[in-house]
Amino acid sequence: MIIFDIKRYAINDGPGIRTTIFFKGCPLRCVWCHNPESWSTEPQILFNKNKCIHCPKCVGKNADECPTTAREICGREWTLDNLVKEIEKERDIMEDSGGGVTLCGGEPLMHNEDALALLKELGRRHLHRCVDTTLYADPDVIKGIAAECELFLVDLKLMDDAKHRQYTGVSNRLILENIRMLAEMGADFFIRIPLIDGVNTDETNIQDTIGFLQTLPWKRKTVNLLPYHDVGKDKHIRMGSQYNPKGYTMKAPADNTLDSIQKAFIQAGFTAIIGG
Repeated sequence: MIIFDIKRYAINDGPGIRTTIFFKGCPLRCVWCHNPESWSTEPQILFNKNKCIHCPKCVGKNADECPTTAREICGREWTLDNLVKEIEKERDIMEDSGGGVTLCGGEPLMHNEDALALLKELGRRHLHRCVDTTLYADPDVIKGIAAECELFLVDLKLMDDAKHRQYTGVSNRLILENIRMLAEMGADFFIRIPLIDGVNTDETNIQDTIGFLQTLPWKRKTVNLLPYHDVGKDKHIRMGSQYNPKGYTMKAPADNTLDSIQKAFIQAGFTAIIGG
């Protein structure tokens, strides 16, 4: 399996302190994505010109030769055994905090067999398992994953299908159907909404989102509202690509907008948390 990052001591990827495993590869191309290095399933070389000292060591050689890590490889192959050994290093911290392991990406459901094998092994080791996903995947894949994890963190970006295609490159119909399926299965999940002024903070989208979520037989009813940030911009530079090439207007919502959106969800009967 190709993993591009392992984040230890994560506190925003599910309950407690967690180890988050980032799978490489994603079927979406969200304009605001803060992990664009996750899009490709293949390892890539990232270049940080601010670290470069113009030595000749990396010319014609592996990025590992770079003495300042100006050139670094993003993504490498892990065996299941080696990955589990790495995760086990943080077992005490995870267990003491009520945490566990979160599979993230990219989109971990693109790697169904690897993700399922990892989740099963974590289950055998009695570690809490969480999957952070767009749910843009075959329903049967999701059912299999749901049998081997305790919690989903589900991204919900836009309700209008045309706008969803515009900003992410894919339709939202499969995503909405899969969210409903999870709810009807009785699976436990949070909804996470990136809030981007100019994209999805308008009253129509917020009310449509609330209306959809109210129709679900969903016990948790917890929504994380995640204000926009442009951390992906620097990563695009290091990848040699362009952030927001079409120049869409995107910015963090004002405090009063966040407050209004949070109140709308709370009044509709949801637990709405800014951040998380």
